[in-house]
Amino acid sequence: MNQALEALLDLLDLERVEEDIFRGVSRSALVPRVFGGQVAAQALVAAGRTVPDDRPAHSLHAYFLRPGDPGAPIVYTVDRIRDGRSFTTRRVVAVQHGQPIFHLSASFQTYEEGLEHQSERPAAPDPETLPTAAEMLPRHLPARVAERLVEARAAVDLRYVDVPPWATVGQPREPRSQVWFRANGKLADDSLLHVCLATYVSDMTLLDSVLLAHGRGGWAVGDVVGASLDHAMWFHRPFRADEWLLYDQESPSASGGRGLGQARIWTQDGRLAVTVIQEGVVRVPR
Repeated sequence: MNQALEALLDLLDLERVEEDIFRGVSRSALVPRVFGGQVAAQALVAAGRTVPDDRPAHSLHAYFLRPGDPGAPIVYTVDRIRDGRSFTTRRVVAVQHGQPIFHLSASFQTYEEGLEHQSERPAAPDPETLPTAAEMLPRHLPARVAERLVEARAAVDLRYVDVPPWATVGQPREPRSQVWFRANGKLADDSLLHVCLATYVSDMTLLDSVLLAHGRGGWAVGDVVGASLDHAMWFHRPFRADEWLLYDQESPSASGGRGLGQARIWTQDGRLAVTVIQEGVVRVPR
């Protein structure tokens, strides 16, 4: 396990202040605010630690309310909304400086048999044939920017199937992108941890597909400004975040200064593991 993954796991190992109150810290990000995937993953950790181990998460719905301050701790308060025979529901509020910065609702379910079907996984090359981020990013970004982006994502081996939006600035493309990802090391056999790692990664690239439709390079080159607004995930089948996962992303719409991204996460052997939808602010600087 590399040091970056160890640091991320430490980040997700929240301090329990009281029975339903947790405290987390942040890591430096590419922008002067807390990375949204970190807040979402930490909030899901807080919720999951109040739920029996035999009830894995099956969905989350979240709103990003204010930019997080990376220099201050984040307090997560869990509200035990419901404990039913099959389903458990939790609501989490993340607070900094006396103000809520993030709301999350999450639902957990005991395993049960039921109807079974899924879509077919889209075609994608073998991840081992693709360049790593450390190999690919310096080809398309200034050295300092590429170095910071590689460092920010060092806990995860993330490989683009096609070049990212900043590599084709000014050339609109189909609003669809694919990346393979996995944790950069072996993880414990803890279903909550794997779900939280996928939640963390899910906020890294989803809005790239919005940028592709307009030939924009995005946050790395500064030709748009943006932030996540809301985020929803449905966890369909068990998966491991330390094994290759295909993140197939597209954008069906952008309007009103907002862009919508929707995606599916597939295991390498073709099982549909997660569905993700996110809307974000995507503005062209005046």
